[in-house]
Amino acid sequence: MMLTRLCRTWYLLLFISLVLLFVSSMTYANESDTQNPTTNDQRELNSSVIVPPAWWATDAEQAEPQQEAPNNADTPSPPLEPPPLVQVSIMLDWFLSPKHAGLIVAQQRGLFTAQGIEVELQTPADPSVALKLLAADEVDFALSRQPLLHLYAHDGAPLVRIATLVETPLTAVVVAGELEDPIKDKLARMRYGYSSREGLDVFIPYLVPKALTQSGNLAPPVNLHFDARRAFVEEQVDAVVDAPFHTLPDQLASEGINTQVIRHSALDIPRYDGLVLLANRDSAARQAKTWSHIVRALEDAHFWMLENPDAAWELLISVEPVLDNPINEANWQDLLRRIALSPGAVDHRRYLAFEQFLLQQGLSEESLPVSRLAIDPHAL
Repeated sequence: MMLTRLCRTWYLLLFISLVLLFVSSMTYANESDTQNPTTNDQRELNSSVIVPPAWWATDAEQAEPQQEAPNNADTPSPPLEPPPLVQVSIMLDWFLSPKHAGLIVAQQRGLFTAQGIEVELQTPADPSVALKLLAADEVDFALSRQPLLHLYAHDGAPLVRIATLVETPLTAVVVAGELEDPIKDKLARMRYGYSSREGLDVFIPYLVPKALTQSGNLAPPVNLHFDARRAFVEEQVDAVVDAPFHTLPDQLASEGINTQVIRHSALDIPRYDGLVLLANRDSAARQAKTWSHIVRALEDAHFWMLENPDAAWELLISVEPVLDNPINEANWQDLLRRIALSPGAVDHRRYLAFEQFLLQQGLSEESLPVSRLAIDPHAL
């Protein structure tokens, strides 16, 4: 009987424990629902998870305002424009002729432009003013001949040769008729004409003894103003001391006048550069780079002319149609043989020899150093 009561009591306590446990579970479930209300969102494995920026951004980034990403890519910067071309002027020694072909080819084929230079070729109203303008820094460059450079240098003009276009003389003594040996003795008593300063100051005094000049029995030289043909036709002269031997004999032949060409070297006059490009040496410090570029363009032009002589001739006459005549065409190949393949190179022996010649003839009081007369721009 006692055991029965104990069992009832134990079942009652167990029932009460279960009831309390159930009530406690319900209460906890209600509290969880209140704190985390259920939603209709269904979470899946591929759902996106948004992480608050504050969890990963630095303090500095949190302080900066958020910027929207650009919708379009930025426009690329425009390409850099090439530097402007250096403008230079070259004054010719006279009208354009085949001997200026290197300059024309370099200009027309863009060789100057490739070196960053734009060249303006100018023709002087008077050939005697080109070097005067260069000495006064009125033009950047001028064409001339080596003997004339020596004379101006001895006068104190700040001129210097920076390139050679034609390596041999382009003038000679042209005499009407034929002379028999000894030629030099016959030349002493002729009526001379000249067109250049070196013709008057260097070549005629060398050929005509001072005693004959002072005797008064010899006609004074005639300034032909670069019109030697007319002087021969009108019989003003017997010889021209600085005549262009490529063209004048053929021109006179068409007039029925036979001539003889006597090269200066055959008269023991030192060889000299027939066509040189001169600059004002006072501007060497600021223009050395430009000088070098010009000489490089001339070298490229000369090589192209030698490799393409026919194309070079066609280009020349297309630019200057007045040059298209049988005389120039017949002499084109001979002129090409005379152009300098290394325009910048200086023949020191040649410049020194001409200085010694002037000194021996009493035409100068001292011999100038070669460096005063000619330089290689590539060596500056």
